[in-house]
Amino acid sequence: MGKILSKVRKNSKEKSEKTTIEDLFILHTNLGGLMHIFYNGSSIELPEGSLCKDLAEKYNLREPHQALAACVNGINRDLSTPLSDGDHITFWNFEDKEGKEIFWHTSAHLLAQAILRLFPDAKPTIGPPIENGFFYDFANLTITEADFERIEQEVEKIVKENPKPERTLFNNREEALKCFAHNPYKCELISGFAEGSPMTAYAQGEFFDLCRGPHLAAIGKVKAFKVMKTSGAYWKGDPSREMLTRVYAISFPDRKSLQQYLTLLEEAKKRDHKTIGPKLDLFSIMEQAPGMPFIHAKGMIVWNQLIAFWRELHKEADYIEIKTPQLMSRDLWEMSGHWKHYRENMYTFGIEDREFALKPMNCPGCMLYFRSQQHSYRELPLRIAELGHVHRHEASGALNGLFRVRSFHQDDAHLFMRPQEIKQEILNVLELVEKTYSVFGLPYRLELSTRPEKSIGTDEEWTVATAGLKDALDEWGEPYQINEGDGAFYGPKIDIHIRDALDRSWQCGTVQLDMALPEKFSLEYRDSDGTAKRPVMVHRAIFGSVERFFGILIEHFVGKFPLWLAPVQVRIITIADRHAEYAREVAKKLEDGGLRVEVDDSSESVSKKIRNAQMMQINYMLTVGDQEIQNGTVTLRSRNNQVYEAMQVNDLIPVFQEEVRSRDLLSHISDVAKAQGSHGPSHSN
Repeated sequence: MGKILSKVRKNSKEKSEKTTIEDLFILHTNLGGLMHIFYNGSSIELPEGSLCKDLAEKYNLREPHQALAACVNGINRDLSTPLSDGDHITFWNFEDKEGKEIFWHTSAHLLAQAILRLFPDAKPTIGPPIENGFFYDFANLTITEADFERIEQEVEKIVKENPKPERTLFNNREEALKCFAHNPYKCELISGFAEGSPMTAYAQGEFFDLCRGPHLAAIGKVKAFKVMKTSGAYWKGDPSREMLTRVYAISFPDRKSLQQYLTLLEEAKKRDHKTIGPKLDLFSIMEQAPGMPFIHAKGMIVWNQLIAFWRELHKEADYIEIKTPQLMSRDLWEMSGHWKHYRENMYTFGIEDREFALKPMNCPGCMLYFRSQQHSYRELPLRIAELGHVHRHEASGALNGLFRVRSFHQDDAHLFMRPQEIKQEILNVLELVEKTYSVFGLPYRLELSTRPEKSIGTDEEWTVATAGLKDALDEWGEPYQINEGDGAFYGPKIDIHIRDALDRSWQCGTVQLDMALPEKFSLEYRDSDGTAKRPVMVHRAIFGSVERFFGILIEHFVGKFPLWLAPVQVRIITIADRHAEYAREVAKKLEDGGLRVEVDDSSESVSKKIRNAQMMQINYMLTVGDQEIQNGTVTLRSRNNQVYEAMQVNDLIPVFQEEVRSRDLLSHISDVAKAQGSHGPSHSN
């Protein structure tokens, strides 16, 4: 289920075909008391007065994961919503993002209902869905893990009761305030709503909660429920306000999905970069610099390889690279709009009676760079890249290893072009995205977000900009999702979500068309007719935050980096002290071949040395003893404990070099083993 996407195959020689809503839907008039509803590209006849639920029933969408709510003419609604002639309907299933949010929003009410049955003095505040599950915040509630099972049992009772969520629309604010007079938190929320905005609540058995909805039609669809953890949280995220108790939980339409999720969590714990990173001596977080990572020497090797790869790709794609100051004056941030809209997230201070700020993003500095010179249309498209060091103030409770930090590096680029060049430039960016993520074995998906209600720019500018992005995506040929109205206020955008080895989604890359900054900074180029024109500008990032991408890679590879990224690629292990000199000779040959090598000639046992190397995820171990010295060979072992027959060092070096050069995810050692007539690897304990 979901939005209708373009279905054009990349590089197809056949004529491109596009499927659009206009092509699929043929409007009908209301005839003979029947309504014509459009679902899945077809016109369906239903009696007047039918509900969304009736349409779902007609198509037998009764499974717990199916038809959780409906999107009616672009707006999410309960299944109890009446249909009108000509309505366009999409049903959200649990596989859809929207379906999960509705399922988990209803489940948050279920959690609150269970807690209020067990702890009647608690006061519910807010309970939104989040990326994985949902939470609900309560005042006047103290619970521990010992209470989790009781809560789950109470939830199970409510599910068996299967109360039907029922929506109430308040006539005015006073009516809503009167209804929730017993709960000051709800009253504060109601008082903050815009005058005249619709206010609704949902009843679920005895539980009644302020909520915009939509909700599940039946609580019985919740077949699996688990309380995950509890923590403290300030009301409205304000440290000056009271501390509440936050309860996190998750639910699914079947028990198998819950078990798979819990298994995934266990595997994620094993991959936690906050554990693996310090263990492999890659990075650390010090309390003296919260949210500002220390990258260690071994971590810098990985870092520098990532940056070298980034620079190589950008040079091939005709980017220039600049560096702008980290500290710039208030007037710049006022011009860009950050001082007004983003100041609470900026580090600001005074110097010699002037106010300055550490940059939270690179864009304004690049605008100054572009404006510092005159430009001709012959220079366009102009691609300017910057690995900028930025600082943003994040709440201490939100900091999370390398994933959420206060100091990080963005691999930004700003592309300046003419309107007719948008499509090709976006295609170039998508090619760069493909080249980057494929090296790490990271599949990705694309989302196009269009004009929101509040935006700048003319209708014509938005039409040209959106068409440029969409046409590029169509020609690229991969499926993409359209998020109507979810673009930035200054332009449409393409978000790029990668998927790691655990099938988790991470939004790293983004391509944003900006109509605001070129206007604010009065950027111009001289066109072919001699007139001054405003360039079209695209923001673009692929790693996003280099620190965050580093953390994702640690978890994706579980610290087992491919050879080109590995801090130490080869460790030579001596059997006895008398073998140390030969080990150093072998190391010198490998180092001369451009490889990163260590020698372990400690007094530990060979098995302990091998184990230590494997714990540090070193790709290859070369053991040397009397026989190896006599034959001028080494015995090769991989970190996965595959042992190969003795090999000549000079035969190994070019294989290692090729594995590094190709940035291959797989070992090349089997090639040299076959060349030397080895019977392949054996496994050793």
